[in-house]
Amino acid sequence: MKWAGRRLDGQTITDAVVAVIVALLIRYAIVDPPGPSSTWPAWSAWPTAAVLSLPIALRRHRPRAVLALACAAAVSATVTGAVAAGAIWLSFVPTALVLYVVASTASVAWSAAALAACLSAAVTAILVFYAQVFPGLAPAATPSEIPPAWPIEIGVTGVLLSAAWAVGAVVRWKRETTSRLVRHRAESAVTDERRRIARELHDIIGHSMSLITVKATVANHVADTRPEEARAALAVIEQTSRSTLTEIHRVLGLLRAEGEPQQDHMPVPGVADLPELAGHARSAGVEVDLTVREEAVLSPAVAMSVYRIVQQALTNVVTHAGPTRCSVTVDIGGGEAVIEVVDDGPRHGRPPRTVPGGHGLIGMRERARMYGGTFSAGPRPEGGFRVSASLPYGPNGTVTGAL
Repeated sequence: MKWAGRRLDGQTITDAVVAVIVALLIRYAIVDPPGPSSTWPAWSAWPTAAVLSLPIALRRHRPRAVLALACAAAVSATVTGAVAAGAIWLSFVPTALVLYVVASTASVAWSAAALAACLSAAVTAILVFYAQVFPGLAPAATPSEIPPAWPIEIGVTGVLLSAAWAVGAVVRWKRETTSRLVRHRAESAVTDERRRIARELHDIIGHSMSLITVKATVANHVADTRPEEARAALAVIEQTSRSTLTEIHRVLGLLRAEGEPQQDHMPVPGVADLPELAGHARSAGVEVDLTVREEAVLSPAVAMSVYRIVQQALTNVVTHAGPTRCSVTVDIGGGEAVIEVVDDGPRHGRPPRTVPGGHGLIGMRERARMYGGTFSAGPRPEGGFRVSASLPYGPNGTVTGAL
């Protein structure tokens, strides 16, 4: 009943066909051997060939036990004289085919031990055949060009078994190498995803906390003298906090395990959200001059990277140079999204800003490289700081760089 419900796959059918072909070859060799004929009756060639070839059809199921069965059958047929003189190696073909499966699935130590056992058994059986069985066989009616000899039989059988083991061992090594490569790629994908999420959180939290810090400082200084301005600062803090929590919720939603209920996907920020981003920077005391020229519609991934680069650049301006004047230019066209953020430097005698060494510039540089683009940042000779990035995209606004 179990067999009736088992699905026959391609490998099982192939093994059955190979078993039939090998059985026919063994039967033909027994009936018409290159050397003296066997003393067994002619009809026994069929069951002998069937017993010797049966392990081929069963080699995918418990290959270790089937290997022992195949080797024992070949040895028994050899020492009893049921096989063909001069073609004994054909009796060990099923053993070689099963040994291949063992070498490709078992450990190297175990398969090597199985090879040694099979070689020892085969050599012993061939020597016994030529010492005890062969002298009693009637001479062949037509002598073969290559007369039967035990060194030839042992050599061919040894090469056959060794070659089958070597091929199986190579297949096993290749499978293990491929498996390690797949695991490495999976781990790299997880690491890249974590880095991407970390960049998202860094950009979101860094930008928002900079605005909140500036506005909280303003509210604290004018709370008694100018309560209206203090309330306006608190309103900005409230709005920024709410939008930040919303974005954090969206990013952390990517970390949900499979099978957990997913909420509706929240919109991904893009080029259309840049005016709001500039408005946040203006509320923190930075005079932002935003210019966006959009001749193509970017994919959500590229558009979000443009947004994040501008967001981090404005965050650095608010943190390191504000209050100041800043110009933001985004030019999308010609297969490339070019971003430039330039500020005039700090006012009121604050020291000039040096190139920051934190994660902000690193994150922007990684975003640009992720899409095969370029990134540069540094102080300007006339004062202030400049950030420039370019992200190439395809004809339909899709990514062209290497992810």
